[in-house]
Amino acid sequence: MITLASDFGTPYPAAMKGVLGQRTDARVVDVAHDFPRQDVRTAAFWLREVLPYFPPATHLVVIDPGVGTERAALVLRAGDHTLVGPDNGILCPAVRRLAGGDDGEREAYVIDEDVVGPVNPTIPSQPSEHGSPRSNTFHGRDVFAPAAAAVHDAESDSLGSLTCLESGSVGVDLELPTADLEEHRAVGEVMVVDGFGNAITNVPGSFLDGRTRVLVNGDPVPVGETFAAVSVGARLATVGSHGYVELDVNRGRGEEAFGLAPGDRVVLEAPS
Repeated sequence: MITLASDFGTPYPAAMKGVLGQRTDARVVDVAHDFPRQDVRTAAFWLREVLPYFPPATHLVVIDPGVGTERAALVLRAGDHTLVGPDNGILCPAVRRLAGGDDGEREAYVIDEDVVGPVNPTIPSQPSEHGSPRSNTFHGRDVFAPAAAAVHDAESDSLGSLTCLESGSVGVDLELPTADLEEHRAVGEVMVVDGFGNAITNVPGSFLDGRTRVLVNGDPVPVGETFAAVSVGARLATVGSHGYVELDVNRGRGEEAFGLAPGDRVVLEAPS
């Protein structure tokens, strides 16, 4: 199985699937292609939360603001999973989770882009400065998709012998921020806002254990186990499916009601 995630929307992922179809019989599963454009941290959060639910697979990830620059193209192996994508930190949180933490089994390789080769020799393209016919703006199609196909079809114990790979290391390591926790106070931030408007913080859900109400940046808010614990249109704090505190509205948009956006500071306190 190869999973595919990007910020491309449409139709660009179709070209990547075409390349994969030329080179492998693997089943291709879309994770998402509507991640916020060029937002590496948001995509890194969601990949960390979503990819562990897949069986062993090759995960192709392309959120790549530095496409065409000197940033490396990586293959990272974590346990039974392999991730392919740019060296901008986006793969690191998922790799840690898939490897079972910082001490888990991990390997890193750098893709040699010159030997990936043209993805469709029947289509004219301008050679790059290295002599390989590939686009400087669409490495998802011309570099990462061919590499993902090769990695998927290789024996799991022979990644280092693939001709398109050479031993390397990760140059950019992205650590998602953690909250500062005390017994009755937590200082964190909004990590992401999902499609329902739920403001997902980095505060562990255990902070809400045993509490019926908390102060959110000074305002009292009820704690509920479900959205329906409060009336329609009312605010609440709850624990989301990912295990973190969410600031939500029953059948409404939490980020609007709380006046929050990704990156905003959030202080949760037990009311006196």
